Amino acid sequence: MPSKRLLLQIDFRSGLPIYTQIVNQIQARVAAGQLQPGGQLPTVRALAEELRVNFNTVARAYRILDEARLISTQQGRGTYITELPAQRASERLRRESLLALAQRFAAEALRLGFSKQEILQAARDQLSAAQAARQSDETA
Repeated sequence: MPSKRLLLQIDFRSGLPIYTQIVNQIQARVAAGQLQPGGQLPTVRALAEELRVNFNTVARAYRILDEARLISTQQGRGTYITELPAQRASERLRRESLLALAQRFAAEALRLGFSKQEILQAARDQLSAAQAARQSDETA
């Protein structure tokens, strides 16, 4: 039975190592509940092909996730999301995901030549817009 695709977004120009981008996105999906405990991840080889990256890059990301006890690789059976960590660990995971998003945003904005003030204003504007959209969705 083939594993479903993760459809991760890799930015080869971000300056953030690809394995870190993989780790951050899988962590974020677990924290958001998009990847459930017991859910199977693609094999290292399949994910490397999907992302068009080196096999060892994905292996390194999976090793980091395994060491963090977020996934478990069972020889001959596959790689699975482990049971949800305790509340404290879940909060740490959420915070790490937020920091990874902020790092990607800041690095890309600086790379494009925006000033600190322009970056902060754009972040404030987007946060306000997102909050307004969320409130609108909740009242609908």
